Amino acid sequence: MRAAKIAYKPVGLALGAVSGMVAGALFKQAWKKLGHDDDAPDATDEDRAWGEVLLAATLQGAIFSVVKAAVDRGGAVATRRATGVWPG
Repeated sequence: MRAAKIAYKPVGLALGAVSGMVAGALFKQAWKKLGHDDDAPDATDEDRAWGEVLLAATLQGAIFSVVKAAVDRGGAVATRRATGVWPG
């Protein structure tokens, strides 16, 4: 049982990296669909208003959280199916 949890660590790290890339791509597409510039504003972007910066941060955080949760959950379910042990 413990071996499966230990073996899941590198899988979890790889899934985390992949989920970050997927979330980043989804955020870029969502930001473009909202009719804003191609690039989302940074917090220190002097030419962008507070509202736009905070909207971008909120959207980005929501997308990253949902994608990460979905990928983590999917990885845990796949691990249980393969090993019979929940990795958490």
